[in-house]
Amino acid sequence: MSEMIALESTRPGTGGFPLEHHHVRGAADNMLHVVAAGKGPLVVLVHVFPESWRSWRYVLPALAQAGYRAVAVDVRGYGGSDKPWPVSAYTIRELAADILAVVDEFGGSPAVLVGHDWGAPQVYGAALIFPAEVRAVVGLSAPASRPPTSDPFERFASVYGDAFFYMSYFAEPGRAEAELEADPARFLRRFVHAMAGDRAPGTPNPLRGPADRTTLLDDLPDPIRVPTWFDDTELHWLASRFQEGGLRGPLNRYRAQSLDVDQLRPYADRTVEVPSLFIGGAADPARYMVGDQDRFADPLPIMTDVRGVHLVDGAGHWIQQEAPRAVLAHLLPFLQELSP
Repeated sequence: MSEMIALESTRPGTGGFPLEHHHVRGAADNMLHVVAAGKGPLVVLVHVFPESWRSWRYVLPALAQAGYRAVAVDVRGYGGSDKPWPVSAYTIRELAADILAVVDEFGGSPAVLVGHDWGAPQVYGAALIFPAEVRAVVGLSAPASRPPTSDPFERFASVYGDAFFYMSYFAEPGRAEAELEADPARFLRRFVHAMAGDRAPGTPNPLRGPADRTTLLDDLPDPIRVPTWFDDTELHWLASRFQEGGLRGPLNRYRAQSLDVDQLRPYADRTVEVPSLFIGGAADPARYMVGDQDRFADPLPIMTDVRGVHLVDGAGHWIQQEAPRAVLAHLLPFLQELSP
């Protein structure tokens, strides 16, 4: 099933390139909505919280114009893809298998995998679990790490104590849903602004806070206007998707971290040997969400062929939307250097 549309934008690298909408059968007989453009070597683009395939709306057509078959996925739980209820449907192993189902559907094995935020651990996981199917990996905004050997929520409790930490807040089913689903537009407006490089001075880090903070949003300012790269049209489009589909699926990814421990144990000693690249926003609040540790100082410790680590000045967490020119300036040469 496919549909041709033209994505119009004044942002760099789009050019109104036609996009194809497909539905692909995922690893668990679930349906995935994906958007493709161009012809050539396959590049799969993976988003996560709280986005959709449209987080790649500036990058995808530019890749197509550069001679690649670019495919952006609505990760299971999001947008036009199926939204299974169980937490167990959102482990890294499950989501990595979905990525490989997309690769197989488009006949591009081995493929280049590009992931942003939680999409990055998905592509790192795919490279660990299915190494023969992956040509190269690119992580945006989220560094790589070895699979966990103990329950991450126990580690969060020891690191943050009674302080607020967003993953711990997300852990209890229904709690964060009640806050965020009440007004998805308010959630997106405040959260996107607080994680952006052009956030207002003094904006609290939404990921961590004092012990008396009990919700994700209440300490965050409501911006007078949304940024130009995430305008009202984009805001309301994305809010409508969460209004329809809810946020249980996206939040279940956080809860599934406990299940990752056993599922990823067979891969704990593996390294990723294909070429890799990291791009992050220098002003990303997630960079310092663990004490004073700079999570971007060594973002690819399990990779053996790191081709570059790039931090973009002024950019925040939503780097491929905030700074698409900079992302493409690093991504395209990396792709061109790969052997045929």
